[in-house]
Amino acid sequence: MQTLHEEMERLLAPDRVLMGPDVQRAYDCDAYTVDRNAPSCVVLPISTEEVQSVVRWCIANEVPYTPRGAGTGLSGGALAAMGGVLVSTKKMTRILDVDAPNRRLRAQAGAVNLRLSKECAQYGLHFVPDPSSQSVCTIGGNIAENSGGPHTLKYGVTVQHVLEAKMVDTQGEVVTVGCGVAGAPGLDLLGVVVGSEGTLGIVTEALVRLTPNPEKVETALASFADTRSATETVAAIIAEGTIPAALEMIDEGCLKAVLAAFPLNVPAETRALLLIECDGAEAKATADIQTAVAQCKAHRAIQVDIAKDEKERTRLWTARKKGIGAMGRLAPTIVTHDGVIPRSKLPEMLEFVYEVAREHGLGVGNMFHAGDGNLHPIFYFDDRESGKIDAVVAAGEKVIAKCIEIGGSASGEHGIGVEKSALLKMMFNEDDMRMQEDVKSVFNTSSLCNPCKVIPDQKGCVEHMRRWRGAAT
Repeated sequence: MQTLHEEMERLLAPDRVLMGPDVQRAYDCDAYTVDRNAPSCVVLPISTEEVQSVVRWCIANEVPYTPRGAGTGLSGGALAAMGGVLVSTKKMTRILDVDAPNRRLRAQAGAVNLRLSKECAQYGLHFVPDPSSQSVCTIGGNIAENSGGPHTLKYGVTVQHVLEAKMVDTQGEVVTVGCGVAGAPGLDLLGVVVGSEGTLGIVTEALVRLTPNPEKVETALASFADTRSATETVAAIIAEGTIPAALEMIDEGCLKAVLAAFPLNVPAETRALLLIECDGAEAKATADIQTAVAQCKAHRAIQVDIAKDEKERTRLWTARKKGIGAMGRLAPTIVTHDGVIPRSKLPEMLEFVYEVAREHGLGVGNMFHAGDGNLHPIFYFDDRESGKIDAVVAAGEKVIAKCIEIGGSASGEHGIGVEKSALLKMMFNEDDMRMQEDVKSVFNTSSLCNPCKVIPDQKGCVEHMRRWRGAAT
């Protein structure tokens, strides 16, 4: 009988089948590093047909398989929870078509997010969803997690910008969901697939909506002496009827790492920053940024700088986009959480986050999409210290429980994965959970496709979770 490695080499080229201890270590988690489990084998298909051949073999041989994009996910969605075959789309990078007149682009699932905008820049178009990892994350992963980003405050998350998805379903069949036209009649099955975290099949291609570049973009950076003033400003700006393209906040915990890594001209007494961007027609963008600046000053901003040119805009955004990476200056390990709360609750919620961090002996910083209440507490620590993994898990669960308690959600854009599946029952009652299981079962009746994610109803998932956490500590 042939080995798994030999069977995958038969289906794909030998140089696109990876095994061994180094491979297992490299692929045993995504960017959520608390839970780890190694795949038996990693395969690198280059086409939908190759993905289909791998999936069909796994189904026939009852081998679990897990889709993976760039591995930038933050909830364990790309973790090979039950081992088996990890199907990486990193070589499926082709832009298949740019349909500028109809503002559409078709790409393989492994195409990097930012590349989509670069491909259509000559037509004055761009792809809106812009996660902080957009220079490396892929469109397939964005679809799996229904990813957001700073500019989705005004323009919406991934589901609003995907028109069609080709996927290999859990029966090994190639299907197309959506019809390339926005608002088409019938049940919105595409809306079910987007955000399903790879549990309903493996997306291999997507047709996405492109958006015209704005006529004018205005970007401002406001410095505050305390986080409460900054968070109150967020609610005040939105209450004025102004919806910025982006409204981001950086607190003191992250600011010290950002300032150590990037040149920013902020007063020494700064304890929080708001990054505000308004766009649209020139007169509208100018009026909106002036309204936002006025609210910053009314709420005791100690300095407000407006970017004078594209170079200054880029510098401000580099600090925000690369800020989480800069947190590595503070500790060897970081875990970024994700919850949603009403904007008016931001001051209360941040105080709670700081209290939880103190209680569990963790460092914490917050860098998040303040405009839509999408909170990202970043706990930093040394995972080599005994008990720290348990502490960060407990702290994260308390934060998410608080988000739900005050009228928010367990996730805004990072997904549920393995990290928060046990917390869904805080948000949904038994009937709600049963309905989600019923919907999932229409697409996926087995436990082979990305097992143990979102709804951990497969046999053995609880035992595996205990083993991962035990190994981590």
